[in-house]
Amino acid sequence: MIRVMVLYVSASVLMYAGLTDFKTIEKANQAYKAEEYAKSASLLEGIKKSNATSELHYNLGNTYYKKGHYEKAIEEYKTSEGVDEASRQYNLGNSYFKNGDLDKSIKSYEESLKHRDDPETRHNLEVAKKEKKKKQEEKKKQEQKDQDKKEDKKNEDKKDQKDKEDKKQNKGQKENDKKKQDEQKNKDDKQKEGKKQEDEKKEDEKQKESDKKEGDKKKSDSPKEKKPEDKKEQKENAPSEAQKQKIKEEKLQEQELKRLMKKMQKGKTPTMMYQMDEGKKGQRSEDAKPW
Repeated sequence: MIRVMVLYVSASVLMYAGLTDFKTIEKANQAYKAEEYAKSASLLEGIKKSNATSELHYNLGNTYYKKGHYEKAIEEYKTSEGVDEASRQYNLGNSYFKNGDLDKSIKSYEESLKHRDDPETRHNLEVAKKEKKKKQEEKKKQEQKDQDKKEDKKNEDKKDQKDKEDKKQNKGQKENDKKKQDEQKNKDDKQKEGKKQEDEKKEDEKQKESDKKEGDKKKSDSPKEKKPEDKKEQKENAPSEAQKQKIKEEKLQEQELKRLMKKMQKGKTPTMMYQMDEGKKGQRSEDAKPW
């Protein structure tokens, strides 16, 4: 914990102050002791224009420090050169520490120790150094944490990118597979269609061949048209008129013979036919009866 050194209004301030300022400084001093720091600062600010001594700035710096206005306190301490340097640097170190500037705080404490070896100053210096180390470690941890977050974000982005690429690749692969399937299906359909057409063509050729064979068979079974040479030969071999007449007579005799035979069969007239040898021709058995 930072220990604060308080310095009240010195006698030198009263020495150079007028009666009015003297009374005002007394009131400011009383307000400071009563921890009425805002009132004390207001009274001191009122006489700063007419009596702006180093002691006044120093005491005003103390008042602003107590009020918590560390930046104003630092400004007043800076302009209060000429007072006790060890105390001035000590209070500057405290103000810088409270304002969060640890490097300047350490430097001010070290300057104070150069003028006077003080246990309070050494204590505050060690506190400031430890706080600085703590801040550095926290900063380092925060930086490492931020770096880890960046690395995680980077890895996450890579993973998301990879997932997108994999998804895109899978989509492309699926599209390629579907395209190949469609192409194979079209190819199979074309092959089936080609085979069907080929089978139909073979069937047509087979039917034509069968029809041709059937036509040839009918043609072979039908009477052949006589060639002119055959007609000529037939005409040359045709019988004469006398031969035609003879054939006609023979047909008539044959018809007549058939008619008589038929008539005899209807009358039930028995007939007898003999077969004789040439040597016995004319001989007949005694018992033989003609009918």
